[in-house]
Amino acid sequence: MTQPTAKPMRADAARNYERILTAARSAFAEQGSQAPLDDIAQRAGVGNATLYRHFPTRQALLEAVHRDHIEALCRQAEALLSSASPSEALMSWLKAVVAQGSTTRGLAASLMAAVGTQEESWCRAAIVTSATALLTRAQQSNAIRQDVTAQQLLKFVNAIALATETEPDRDQQSGHLLDLLLNGLRPAPG
Repeated sequence: MTQPTAKPMRADAARNYERILTAARSAFAEQGSQAPLDDIAQRAGVGNATLYRHFPTRQALLEAVHRDHIEALCRQAEALLSSASPSEALMSWLKAVVAQGSTTRGLAASLMAAVGTQEESWCRAAIVTSATALLTRAQQSNAIRQDVTAQQLLKFVNAIALATETEPDRDQQSGHLLDLLLNGLRPAPG
């Protein structure tokens, strides 16, 4: 799934754009989606005007950071499709989805205002496509029940990310919950 295209940026503008995104990722992970934009500009080593030229609103910056996360998850899913074990590939990817969701500290919830926008639609379609490919492969190998959909699986995984995002041992907690989920998704013997 390709994202909407934009006109190419000058080299210096592209560098500033990437610096802002890197600073925003860190700030949102540390402080949540309400991290001060002035602090993000300062971390990026750019002026406020440069930040606002690239991202005129907080929502635009949140969407760009979210899009980067989604693109990374989609690339990982694509790479995992050639894995020898479809169930391990699915589990590995779901762990990455939970880790991304729980470390962004409320980013997904902040994006609820974007529901119905072209950006939100693209992100949703991209992640569902990736989940469907991995899930279908695991189902074809009889590692996962046939009556589970990608959308249902993503709801479970998002719930795990939300439930563990503020836990001090979130990786351990989310890993355990994912194990329980996947054990429940295995076909009944017989």
